[in-house]
Amino acid sequence: MIFETHAHYDDEAYDKDRDSLIRLLKEEGIAPIINVGASITSTKSTVKLAHDHSHVYAAAGVHPSEVEELEDKDIEWLRELAGDPKVIAIGEIGLDYHYDEPDREIQKIWFEKQLRLAKDIKLPIIVHTRDAAADTYEILRREEYRGIQGIIHCFSYSPEEADKYVKLGYHIGIGGVVTFKNGRKLQEIAKNIPLEKIVVETDCPYLAPEPYRGRRNSSAYLTYIIERIASLRNVSYEEIEKATYENAVALFGVRADG
Repeated sequence: MIFETHAHYDDEAYDKDRDSLIRLLKEEGIAPIINVGASITSTKSTVKLAHDHSHVYAAAGVHPSEVEELEDKDIEWLRELAGDPKVIAIGEIGLDYHYDEPDREIQKIWFEKQLRLAKDIKLPIIVHTRDAAADTYEILRREEYRGIQGIIHCFSYSPEEADKYVKLGYHIGIGGVVTFKNGRKLQEIAKNIPLEKIVVETDCPYLAPEPYRGRRNSSAYLTYIIERIASLRNVSYEEIEKATYENAVALFGVRADG
């Protein structure tokens, strides 16, 4: 079995075939699937999707690009939602400095509010971080957030940065970029970090691996990511499939068989 740790099947890209595709994925040995919220609206649709499919679980959270309109009542809403047994993580949360908005200080405030929530309710986190390596690390390394587990999603920083997050106890999310010709940094990371700290993800419908780069992504393409990691580490496909599955099971506490 393959554990998909980051998907967005509530996206409009799947409006025509969402349910049939999700059912097919389980038949093909891809389960569990974590569908990840990125806003209040998408978190609602994510939880509904998790209840519609036994092998789909939800991460509830607000992406840094969507935090500007948040209020404290939204954190309390997330806290209540996290009592749902199908909600197994807080995410995706974090920092994104690629654009000028939202203001960086506002992003930090809501990242930390969601971190405190995750620690209070003892759920792992899924972290989005882009062009914000230093601030993300400085926040996560603080004593008050020690003990939180989770994934640094769609990892885009240096191997040295990956080592720092691994030492904090985080897993590194390896996606389609590892198959790209210009994905050398991620390839080095996939080759050298401890295998017990690797999980696989697609971020579908985005970031499809080669040979589907530029098309709509699907969890079915996780096989290409696993193949590439196995090649880089000079081990069998089966070893990477089993290890990444068990890594995700240990982190999130759910299995394909429930």
